[in-house]
Amino acid sequence: MENAIEAINLTKYYDALLAVDHINFEVKKGEIFGFLGPNGAGKTTTIRMLTSLTKLGEGTARIFGHDIQSETIVAKKYMGIVPEISNIYDDLSAWDNLMFTGELYQVGKTEREKRAKELLEMFGLHGRRKEKTKGFSKGMKRRLTISMGLINNPQLLFLDEPTSGLDVQSALIIKDVVRELNQRGVTIFLTTHNIEEASVTCDRVAIINKGKIAAIDTPERLKKIIQGVQSLEVAFDEVSPRIMKELEKIPFVNEVRKEGDKFRLYTHDPSSALSNLWEYARSNNLKPTSLNTLGPSLEDVFVRLTEINVKTNRRKFNE
Repeated sequence: MENAIEAINLTKYYDALLAVDHINFEVKKGEIFGFLGPNGAGKTTTIRMLTSLTKLGEGTARIFGHDIQSETIVAKKYMGIVPEISNIYDDLSAWDNLMFTGELYQVGKTEREKRAKELLEMFGLHGRRKEKTKGFSKGMKRRLTISMGLINNPQLLFLDEPTSGLDVQSALIIKDVVRELNQRGVTIFLTTHNIEEASVTCDRVAIINKGKIAAIDTPERLKKIIQGVQSLEVAFDEVSPRIMKELEKIPFVNEVRKEGDKFRLYTHDPSSALSNLWEYARSNNLKPTSLNTLGPSLEDVFVRLTEINVKTNRRKFNE
């Protein structure tokens, strides 16, 4: 299968800072590829190199076989780019923003008008196409930004944090459109902080940390990396601050997190932890209202591979 993206020894320095550290990966034609990492991990810098917005420090990047540095114009014809920050012009209407972007992509007048109508209808913006966008909500602006990235009918779409900070309706519309585009054969390169979004949307996921690729695989295979980390999710008929501290003392429980009205108990021995949990509940006259045994999530993999320690970070922040 032809690769949509090939990154070979991709590297970027900013003075003495090594932002992207000799990474290698490929994105297959027609897949949704997730790129996950903490802030400052190198996600946006990688996208900027792949789209020729930033010059490569070292290495090679190819888009459908075309070198992004020596064949920039040809390579860019395959791609649409949606930056993290919406790049619309507030004093132009939604329609005029699309017309302007279409001209930049050298899309003919008839074709760009046809595409603009289709895209505005797809994203629920056609009824407000003549309004200046300064009055649009953040979600509407985000939808228009993605429309602008699609005006040239790209085979490869770069989406940098497409649903970050959006209302539920806009996020759902964008997710639906991403799936529809992919079903039509468009390759999607998606960076996101939303790990659940990546888990249910992406065919494969790369986790980047401190400029290096920590792992690349399907979400389910990544979960098997830390298969030994399992958990019990329990809710009681009573909610009390003391419960969490007491749950942390239960034998075979390594860590406890409060998630809404539930507690998640991490363990390497679910059977033993469950037995001790029942004994704790009985001794304290607590009635479990729900109980589930869970395998590792993609979030658990992310935390493990990027070595994020939430409690340590919180202490540093408060110091």
